[in-house]
Amino acid sequence: MDLKSWKKQLQQLALNHVEFNVPMSEYTYFKIGGNADAFIILKSASELKKIKKWSLKHKIPLTLIGNGTNLLVSDKGIRGIVVKIDCDMSEVKVNDNLIVAEAGALLSKVAQTALDHSLTGFEFASGIPGSIGGAVYMNAGAYDEEMKNIVSKASVITVDGNLEEWDKERLSLNYRSSAVAKERAIITCVELSLQKGNQQSIEAKMNKLNRWRRERQPLAMPSAGSTFKRPPDIAGSYLIDQAGLKGYTIGGAQVSTKHAGFIVNAGGATAQDVLDLMAYVQKTVYSKYNILLEPEVRLIGEKMDTDLVLPEH
Repeated sequence: MDLKSWKKQLQQLALNHVEFNVPMSEYTYFKIGGNADAFIILKSASELKKIKKWSLKHKIPLTLIGNGTNLLVSDKGIRGIVVKIDCDMSEVKVNDNLIVAEAGALLSKVAQTALDHSLTGFEFASGIPGSIGGAVYMNAGAYDEEMKNIVSKASVITVDGNLEEWDKERLSLNYRSSAVAKERAIITCVELSLQKGNQQSIEAKMNKLNRWRRERQPLAMPSAGSTFKRPPDIAGSYLIDQAGLKGYTIGGAQVSTKHAGFIVNAGGATAQDVLDLMAYVQKTVYSKYNILLEPEVRLIGEKMDTDLVLPEH
């Protein structure tokens, strides 16, 4: 099916929100990225299932994004359909010590709900600017805590378009990875198991962690969060700093002068700038310390030329 034909059919699905040739720079924290052929903001999990089934039937590529906080989108854009899980899928419910959140719920909203009900265990994620679906997808973490410690189960749409419920074991959450990512499934809802706690203590911990984040991270500049995963037994940001790379710039991309673990868009950066800088940082650190930094940023879209070494799956 040619591009014109499938776009016309897509319009006939009576979806909530469909646009074409949408610049992805408008939907990522990096403010970088070429156009998506089609862009859909979801209204419900049933709508997502409909889109998934349709894309499988017509063999149209489907890419899912959440809040766009850890994405680097190719300058060449994304072929097929990009689906954004947004505020229409962000309901959060509480049942005793369990929180059930739709995939589009922001982590800040889930954290506030936990605080309101005196539930502890989610404080570490309160300042991460992402959605709960994306956090489980990559097993997000901070301050030596991570999602796998509190996730009990999740509803997912499999690569074949089936809606299933995966328990903690099936989700297989590991350092910045999950079965969801490896099997190209889509999270629609997450259940968290927390503990009853003291509301004042929970709020104090949230405030402390968020203050640390503001003081130490370049939150005022566009980025995709931590650029590289943490190597065993040492911080990647320390290695980058010790290699003398703080402030190093290629095009509009720069190793943050505030925190070497972040590459920021210092103004007009392209995805190619970021990829070139990531490759340079990776190569320099490896040559000095024999440690290969593995990207934590999720790279999506049309393939681009790069010397960056990516992990094997």
